[in-house]
Amino acid sequence: MELTPSAHRDTFARDHLPPREQWPELLFDLPELRYPDRLNCGAELLDRTVERFGADRPVFRDGAGRVWTYGELRSRVDGIAQVLAHDLGVVPGNRVLLRGPTTPWLAACWLAVMKAGAVAVTVLAGARAPELAVMCRMARVGHALCDVRAVDDLVRAEVPGLRITAYGGDAPGDLLRLAARHPGAYEAVDTAADDVALIAFTSGTTGRPKGCMHFHRDVLAVADTFSARVLRPSPDDLFAGSPPLGFTFGLGGLVIFPMRAGASALLLEQAGPRQLLPAVAEHRVTVLFTAPTAYRVMLDELDGYDTASLRRCVSAGENLPAATWRAWYERTGLRLINGIGATELLHIFVSAADDAIRPGTTGVPVPGWHARVVDDHGEPVPDGQEGYLAVRGPVGCRYLADPRQGEYVRHGWNITGDTYVREPDGYLRYVARADDMIISAGYNIAGPQVEETLLAHPDVLEAAVVGHPDEVRGQVVVAYTVLRDGLPRDDATAEALRAFVKDRLVPYKCPRRIVFLDALPRTATGKLQRFRLRGRDRPEDAPVK
Repeated sequence: MELTPSAHRDTFARDHLPPREQWPELLFDLPELRYPDRLNCGAELLDRTVERFGADRPVFRDGAGRVWTYGELRSRVDGIAQVLAHDLGVVPGNRVLLRGPTTPWLAACWLAVMKAGAVAVTVLAGARAPELAVMCRMARVGHALCDVRAVDDLVRAEVPGLRITAYGGDAPGDLLRLAARHPGAYEAVDTAADDVALIAFTSGTTGRPKGCMHFHRDVLAVADTFSARVLRPSPDDLFAGSPPLGFTFGLGGLVIFPMRAGASALLLEQAGPRQLLPAVAEHRVTVLFTAPTAYRVMLDELDGYDTASLRRCVSAGENLPAATWRAWYERTGLRLINGIGATELLHIFVSAADDAIRPGTTGVPVPGWHARVVDDHGEPVPDGQEGYLAVRGPVGCRYLADPRQGEYVRHGWNITGDTYVREPDGYLRYVARADDMIISAGYNIAGPQVEETLLAHPDVLEAAVVGHPDEVRGQVVVAYTVLRDGLPRDDATAEALRAFVKDRLVPYKCPRRIVFLDALPRTATGKLQRFRLRGRDRPEDAPVK
């Protein structure tokens, strides 16, 4: 398939796509995935939605209760797009970095970049100056739209030639003041469906983030597969969640999916587990996106809040333990929609909802996607046998000038780096990240299985299990745990946890050491950073058994 003639005057993004022979095979099996050659996802999400549902529908609200309608959003987006094109000199294809907490204004900036035909470089508000410098250098970023409260680290990054335009402040050059001077409509750039729309950087669970390039059609494809076919939102839904907009889990769940359905989203600057429940109760949220750890934490707080408005709860970002699924269902009557996604593939590609859910499995391929479990040579393994998860669909991995493209895409499939088992009924069961397998005395041990067992203990809030080098066994199983407040971190507690695991798993999987921590290392998106635990020295002040 040849690329469509580009609207980009700055051709950097297309010039730095991987060679075509390194792309995965793309599938457009569903009729709704057969997009026209010319497509601007910003116009589709905003202008076309206004045409279908009207300008007076609510689209965004913030934690203070301020509500934006689709018509107000379009006016503000068009003003920002005109600032980009006319005041700042941004041309189609230029990379524009977006940085700030989750607010309607950040969403408006993203949509404006889309309509202007530029390439959004989405980063987390918590990214520090050295990280920002690397990402800006990789993507050759020349412009940044940044919440005034998040400017300092971007300035400290000292990116050569970077023009930073702040928003939300009082300076004469503030983006919002400039946009107010452009009250007219803005006609979206006539981008190609396969023009690069955004570069999303992986969240760093391995310590080595990569830039993932996605097309305008990709943005719509994740909405037209997972959201439309599994989540099935209605225009009356109100979305909310913890993932930030710099993370594709949040961009999809809080902007793309609700807007594609004509629905609305509550955008919270602070969206930890203890902020989500009050927000659900106050604003009557119906669709919730967050990570398994957050659902587990919220279980202890449920009695204090009215969550009857919820009808959909999506869990992704890391594996969902069956015990957490069952506990949430018993307390709320809601079936958590588990899913696995990847920044490389933009959003969720294996999932299940309602009566199709099988606790303890991730689900089945989302309509429009294919998945199988393969060996080292890319050949399918028999059902019940562990192998690597391989996926293909309407979106595929395209790293920005990164030699690891050849590791992720093999034989036309995206190899996600996860070890899975395909059950005889076609359901896919997560085992571990491929690099999280522990080999001890010749036994293969999946760390997440031991974690799930520990999490079934009522005193354990969080658990991470990794392998540490051992001269005799090669590796030994070490568990890092966070206990409920007030419990002793001593040998007796460690031994009780070991006994709990031994009662449920074969002895060789039992942790030989248990380390108690105040918190586990996570990325800003909530993903567990096991690589930091694998490289951790044994702490002298932490009880170990």
